[in-house]
Amino acid sequence: MPDDGIVKPVRRIDPNQMSDERSEGLQGGEGDPSPENLLDSFDQAIGSLPPGDPVRRELLQLRPQILDQQETMVEARRMIEKLEEVVKKVTSPANRIGTFLGATSKETAHIVVGGADYYCNVDPRIPLSRLKKGTRVLVNEAFVIVGDLGFETAGPVTKITEVMGKDRLRVGSEHGLHSMVLQRSSELAHSNLKSGDEVRVDSNYRMALEMLSSTKSDEYYLDTVPELPWEKVGGQEAALQAIKDAIELPLLHPDLFTRFQHATPKGFLLYGPPGCGKTLIGKATAFNLTKQLGAKTGTEMREYFMHVKGPEILNMWVGESERMVREIFGTAREKRKEGFMPFLFIDEAESILGTRRASRHSNILSTLVPMFCSEMDGIDSLNDVVIILASNRADLIDPAILRPGRIDRKIKINRPDKDGTREIYRIYLTDNLPYDGVLAKEADGIGASIERLVERFVDWQFVRRDENKFLEVTLRSGRKETLYRSDLISGAIIASIVERAKAIAIKRAIGTQQDEGIRETDLQLAFNAEYAENDIFPATDITEDWLKLIDYDPENVVKISPVRPVSDARARTTSVI
Repeated sequence: MPDDGIVKPVRRIDPNQMSDERSEGLQGGEGDPSPENLLDSFDQAIGSLPPGDPVRRELLQLRPQILDQQETMVEARRMIEKLEEVVKKVTSPANRIGTFLGATSKETAHIVVGGADYYCNVDPRIPLSRLKKGTRVLVNEAFVIVGDLGFETAGPVTKITEVMGKDRLRVGSEHGLHSMVLQRSSELAHSNLKSGDEVRVDSNYRMALEMLSSTKSDEYYLDTVPELPWEKVGGQEAALQAIKDAIELPLLHPDLFTRFQHATPKGFLLYGPPGCGKTLIGKATAFNLTKQLGAKTGTEMREYFMHVKGPEILNMWVGESERMVREIFGTAREKRKEGFMPFLFIDEAESILGTRRASRHSNILSTLVPMFCSEMDGIDSLNDVVIILASNRADLIDPAILRPGRIDRKIKINRPDKDGTREIYRIYLTDNLPYDGVLAKEADGIGASIERLVERFVDWQFVRRDENKFLEVTLRSGRKETLYRSDLISGAIIASIVERAKAIAIKRAIGTQQDEGIRETDLQLAFNAEYAENDIFPATDITEDWLKLIDYDPENVVKISPVRPVSDARARTTSVI
């Protein structure tokens, strides 16, 4: 086109405006023909021309190019739409996650986001009634709830220190560094929570979401109680009679106890040498007392025997031992409400309830003993919780624990005498064990034969001969006393002797390939081996260690010297107090 010499003004075009116009052109504005309509119109124009018209031929040649351009425009439109979606996503602000605390009205909710509280609206597409207390919610930039994310599956764990009503819990760290009050989520609304339970908390520390099974569960104190009537406890007639009088009489004759205003005991102390049946008597007490209570009330009752070993409670952290004592007594009370009969059996009681000046743990005991005393004062006799303490050294237990009103009965568990030893052997040497054929022919029945075997073996065991000498005790008066092996016999030693005799018989049966049974010589060999190996007795001459095993007043003992065969004698330093 020829230049007419006229200078025309050039319009500046904004790039953004050009992009928008291009997009609108590709998408087709209002009244503009779309690519599909344009191709249809083009085909109509071709059809209106006569077949021989040269324009028609040219238009037909242009049609493939228009079709290609049309497909290109459609593809370009799709790419632009996708790019617009991507741009919208990458430029949109992020949504926030909050914790739903409750509904304030039909359309608004109370949430917490990042530690700040908000009253916000709820998207009508989300039913407010279905949102559960403690659940996570999705909040947009206008702080409108737009999604329900369900309960959080991870989060901090803390321990309950106090249950405050039906909806609130006081929690704190493991060692009491800080504490706060939380609400229960809808998942915990009907859960039976108590002090000491562990709960998982939301990230905003406002809601307890889940109760967790503690790594140190209350059940780890639980010990099984077998069917253990009094008849299965041998060699402790006096101790069993004392326990029966203290337990069974208040249950069988409650009217007399009420008439005389006689209080039932709260607890017992079983003290004596190790291996003499203190734990066994404790379990027998649990079994028989529960049986008596069930017979009296006419309901099925089960015992809940909590076997606590003293050193398990000691903890280096301040206040931790006291918390464990509160937790133990709290568990016992909870189990009583559930219909169980709880028994708290504390073994090695002197390790945690010792005199507050006599222990290396005196700093811990100075607060642990008063805590234990306060918990015991809240016990309502044996109808609430039965407390049984067991100790080898009762003289080391704090007098505040042993005073009347707390530990009302102090029962000595002695080593079995000759009759008691015979009775214990008869419990372990049952009729259904295989015995030597010669032994079985000694009497009319196997029971009578075993009685004769036990009688002879116990007589041999209690003979005062030199090879049976075991200890020499020097008293403060200057007198010396000799203790024999039979003076240090116990139920645990008898059980071990029987097991050793069984092992000897089994070994002989394997060697001879014949039917073998227990012989009297097997028991004698086992008896000698038990004391020779000395597994249950101190390996040194330290007097303090031997005082736990003998029934002597520690104040009257000057020296304890084990009696050894001449061939094994060697120079040792003895302990003198």
